[in-house]
Formats: sequence, C-alpha cells, structure tokens
Amino acid sequence: MRTALVTGVAGQDGTYLARSLRADGWRVVGTVTPGFVAGDPRAVYLGGVELRELDLRDAPGIEALVAAIEPDQIYNLAAVSSVGRSWQEPDLTSAVNQSAVEVLVGAARTLRDRTRRDVRLFQASSAEVSGEATASPYARSKAAAEDVVRDARARGLTACIGRLYIHESPLRRSTFVSRKITRGAAEIALGRRDRLVLGNVDIVRDWGNARDYVEAIRLMAAAEEPVDLPIGTGRPHTLRDLVARAFHAAGVDDLERRLGQDPALIRPADTAVLVADPEPAAAALGWRASVTFEQTIDAMVAADLQRLRSGVEESTDYV
Repeated sequence: MRTALVTGVAGQDGTYLARSLRADGWRVVGTVTPGFVAGDPRAVYLGGVELRELDLRDAPGIEALVAAIEPDQIYNLAAVSSVGRSWQEPDLTSAVNQSAVEVLVGAARTLRDRTRRDVRLFQASSAEVSGEATASPYARSKAAAEDVVRDARARGLTACIGRLYIHESPLRRSTFVSRKITRGAAEIALGRRDRLVLGNVDIVRDWGNARDYVEAIRLMAAAEEPVDLPIGTGRPHTLRDLVARAFHAAGVDDLERRLGQDPALIRPADTAVLVADPEPAAAALGWRASVTFEQTIDAMVAADLQRLRSGVEESTDYV
C-alpha cells in the first residue's frame, strides 16, 4: 500500500487531501498539533487517517517520523497561514514555515538515499510570495521555504511547489476573514447579530475552492517531472463581492446598513490585487478550477447556517 505523509492534516486542505487519498486506497499518516487527538471535534473528518501529534519545531521528531513510516509522498501543508498572525508571532512563523521545511526536505532526501526509491514532496506556498506584501513575516518565510525546496530538487529530490491562491470551503477556520463573513451573514440571517464589521473590503483576490485545489496538488505530486505552478482560478473578486454573495446566500438584504468598517482591522501591509494566471497549470496538468466563487461561498453560508441551527460545529455533513 502506498503511504502519504500529510503535515497539517487537520486543516482545511489537509482534510480534503487526506480524504481524497484515502478514497484512492492510500495509507495516510497526518501530523496534528500536540493535544489534538484528545477529543478535538475536527477528528470527525479524518476517519482512517493515522494521526501523529508533532510540534513542527521538533526537528528530531520530524526526522524520526519520516524514517519510521517511509512515505512515498510527502505533502507539507502545515504552516502559520495567516499574514496577520505572522506579524504577531514572527519567530513562530519562521520556525514552522521555513525551518521545519529544511528539516522535512532533509529527511526526505535521507529516506530516498537509504531506500533507493523515489520520494516525492509537495510544498504548499502562497500567492503572497509574489504580492506587494512581501515584507510580511508570512511571505518572507514562504519565499525562504521555496528556496529550500528548489535547492533540494537541484540535488535530485522529486519536489514541487504550488503557489496556492486563496481557496475556501465550509471547513475554513473561523479565524479567516472568509469564515468571519459567512458566519456573520448566517448570524444576521438568524437574528443573532445586526452588523458585520471588517477592515479593507476593496482588496481584490482570486478565491478558489479547497476541494478543487487538492485535485491540483495531487496532480502536481504525481507529475513525471516536478514543476512549480500557481494554482488559482484567474477570476478576480473584491472582498465586498464576497460579503455581498454571503448576504445573498443567507437571505440578508441592505448590505450598506449591515456592513461596517474598522481601520484597526486593516493589516500592516497588504497586497491590493492577487489574481492567478491559470494557464500554466492548465498546460502542465490539464487542470482548471471547476467550482465557482458563488458555489463556494453559498456552500460556506449553508454550512454556517446549519452549524448555528444545530449547535454542531464539526460534522461530515459540511464536507
């Protein structure tokens, strides 16, 4: 049986990736933060996945895990994934997003040399690396990790980098602005709040769907020749568009009265426009995004309405 190691398996992307791999008969070993296994409700999504508690700052722990399970593929999805949080915790961001990658790549190379077989690695990077906010600790750490992976590839490791543009799903954590919006729209619809307050709603982003992007990730990992690609839809939307669609999906009208702005919520540095070129992925993988912006936001709002009505925060009904 083929084995995949997925770091950050309990996150949005890790969950969809693990479920996709399991459906195809893979053994999936996934890392989670220490303490997760003890009753974390997100475990409901990870049936059949072998969970390993691991602090990614634990270099010997990473090396021991790779040596023990001998994965055929490694998907590094774990990260401090919030630009805002990276400003608050720059040292942690560097340790998880950069230093851990150095250790993981080294462990993959050691396994390849010891077993004399192909070991494939996918590194999840970010569109922020090429944006205007490259001064953020998040962007700097992701750019440095890309350099690590490219160097390992030059030394013979089958490794690739996906620069993932923003992608959403009902499993998106509530700390992200997209979930704050869809949750807020659902709460307004159910009479549990009156307004939604955000920062800059004029930023332009390329919002895709996590399930879509997991398909692209798997295609990249399986490609005969490793290639680095942007993964996105190529279709721009403003954050205001996202709010409007979420309100529409929840049945809420009077957007202007319901939406407020707080300058304190604006990031120290932000990129005004981040939109992918979808053609490289189409040419290399035959992949294009298939789920629309509207379908993605509608599904998120529907899940948040169900969460609020049922009181059940995590359920396979939301996948």
